[in-house]
Amino acid sequence: MHTIDENAPVIVRLSTVIDAPIEKVWQLHTDIDAWATWNADVDEATLGGPLRAGTSFTWKTHGLDITSTVTELVPGERIVWGGPANGITGIHVWTFERTGDRVTVRTEESWSGAPVDAATEELGHALDQSLRSWLTSLKDRAERDM
Repeated sequence: MHTIDENAPVIVRLSTVIDAPIEKVWQLHTDIDAWATWNADVDEATLGGPLRAGTSFTWKTHGLDITSTVTELVPGERIVWGGPANGITGIHVWTFERTGDRVTVRTEESWSGAPVDAATEELGHALDQSLRSWLTSLKDRAERDM
């Protein structure tokens, strides 16, 4: 099981409960090519093959061009990806747990690298805000039309 870098200078852990079927939440979250349609922080995203461990995807967010590689995939339950961007190594773990008719979505991400060492507090805040926004967007989109 892949995890974040527990020794990284920036680690953010957040969760939300979404009032929608787990299948809908999972589909929204893992349809990488469609991220920009519901997540205003993502300018574009392109999956470079079938969604599975070892597949990479490119995306643009907050002025960064990022290539991430899926390192773990448990359909309907867990997805982990990571990679470098502008000197920052990110590892991102998402878990999805059915709670009755709702879904608890947990996210945790670690950032390390020279830029993080130089601006730990600022980048920690930026990551926290980014993940809060992502969770809010996912929740809003999944609960729409319910």
